[in-house]
Amino acid sequence: MFTTRPEIAGSFGVVASTHWIASQVGMSVLERGGNAFDAAAAAGFCLQVVEPHLNGPGGDAPIIVHDAKSGAQHVICGQGVAPAGLTIGHVRDDLGLDLVPGTGLLPAMVPGAFDAWVLMLRDFGTWSLRDVLSYAIGYARRGVHYVPRIIATLNTVRPMFEQEWKTSAALWLRDGGPQEGKLWANPTLADTWERLLREAEAAGHDRVAQIEAARGAWYGGFVAEAIDRFFRTNEVLDTSGRRHKGVLTGDDMAKWRAGIEAPLKRDYRGTTLLKCGVWSQGPTMLQTMALLEGFDIGAMDPLGERFIHTVVECLKLSFADREAFYGDPNFVDVPIHALLSEEYVAERRKLIGESASMELRPGSIPGFDRPAPDFAAAEARNEWMTRAAGAGEPTVARLGASGGDTCHVDVIDSQGNMVSATPSGGWLQSSPAIPELGFCLGTRGQMFWLDEKHPNGLLPGKRPRTTLSPAMALKDGRPWMSFGTPGGEQQDQWQPIMFARMVDHAMTIQQAIDAPSFHTEHWISSFWPRAAKPGKVVIEGRYAPDVAMALRDRGHLAEVGGDWSEGRLTGARQETDGQLFAGANPRGMQGYAVGR
Repeated sequence: MFTTRPEIAGSFGVVASTHWIASQVGMSVLERGGNAFDAAAAAGFCLQVVEPHLNGPGGDAPIIVHDAKSGAQHVICGQGVAPAGLTIGHVRDDLGLDLVPGTGLLPAMVPGAFDAWVLMLRDFGTWSLRDVLSYAIGYARRGVHYVPRIIATLNTVRPMFEQEWKTSAALWLRDGGPQEGKLWANPTLADTWERLLREAEAAGHDRVAQIEAARGAWYGGFVAEAIDRFFRTNEVLDTSGRRHKGVLTGDDMAKWRAGIEAPLKRDYRGTTLLKCGVWSQGPTMLQTMALLEGFDIGAMDPLGERFIHTVVECLKLSFADREAFYGDPNFVDVPIHALLSEEYVAERRKLIGESASMELRPGSIPGFDRPAPDFAAAEARNEWMTRAAGAGEPTVARLGASGGDTCHVDVIDSQGNMVSATPSGGWLQSSPAIPELGFCLGTRGQMFWLDEKHPNGLLPGKRPRTTLSPAMALKDGRPWMSFGTPGGEQQDQWQPIMFARMVDHAMTIQQAIDAPSFHTEHWISSFWPRAAKPGKVVIEGRYAPDVAMALRDRGHLAEVGGDWSEGRLTGARQETDGQLFAGANPRGMQGYAVGR
């Protein structure tokens, strides 16, 4: 099987991430005696500097960890909640909107990434916050070489920044903006972190006390105060085409902290998959693999149309259930154990035939009546979006409707500690920069529905159902692999494809990542404007020419994308003899795995 690079092998430690600097920083921490949790935190903060179009300090970060000392796995929920002032009545009735905007201040949640990283560091790490942050501060102060995609993103939103989001223009477009081949710094963000460390270290020399003081400064001190002030005094243009104030306050931030909970689990052919809870889309992968277990995947060509058809049809059923049932379990009862049960899965599997389905078909669970997803409205929004795109790039630039994405990092150390983290949100193009802090907030609130009866309906204090979805796997009960990908709706499409190729076709991590991949856009998107494209399947151009034709014969609306356009996965695994392996996505030429 062709690969673009070797699968990294070693025994001391491995790190894989979506950017080479984050991977090298994580490895540096391991070399200096830190554990996997120290390394992941340092890499995570660096990702905020080197991939600001994909994540930031004001974003989100769900993390799955395996603690070798206790032998247990945990989910750290870095998904912030809706502010007290963000209600359906305010958005729908007061402002006259039928969707939460995709950008601006109104969809901002309590920022969760910072607390997730430092909570992991406090409970599982060994390093001080200063040591962990020193790498990110250095890069923010001295500068990094931005990948071309960051510069392209800034050029897309440049007119909107210059005309509307003046604080973002001052931060990101100063001196003409970043240029390829030259260093670009964010000294304001470096100053924010340095002040945070001064306030943390004023608490004394104890590592935990310093981390707690930093959490207090972020959520109840100068960071929260700056966010509160900016939201109270600014009204900005968003994707609705109108200017709105945000409702996030310092009080909202002071009341929230990241939490630790148990992961959801399900077995698949001798392995056990671990995912975040039903406040994420992660359980869709568990449902998909449960459906796939009823097919002889190993007998299928992993690069053939039957494999694609079978996976796509399983995905359609899993994501239909996501839309019908998933939501923050602190607010809604989600029948996840019924959705993962053998009986339910067997009934759902009967719906998969030889032809492509064109409907959104959520299942039925006794006692759980949910409003039917409005598939027709979502399809109509796709038609509207297509027409709007015809207005040309100035429309996108004026409204700032340039989508962001996500990062990922995997770490395994020599003790067997393991981390899978998928930080995102707070993209530079998501909302205006807060001038005193050097970063902006995320807009995850766009994923709520303005429907009181919907399990993902907007309520103050509720987590929006996120697409962020780190993964971990056990083999024969032992921790085996950490993996994940950016990609929004595609995260729990590319991951099942990779996992099935490894388990059913004995591919290595790098082989499974490099092999041509695909995705579907059949269901209702989690992102503004909440569109759907029934039947659409996109496959990479490296598939044999007859594959797309065979998919169309089955009724799929198959399109052929670029040769290297599907999937941005990374992964790390450990075997029972102590060997460590890692791989990373070559697409985009920035993801790397390192180790020894």
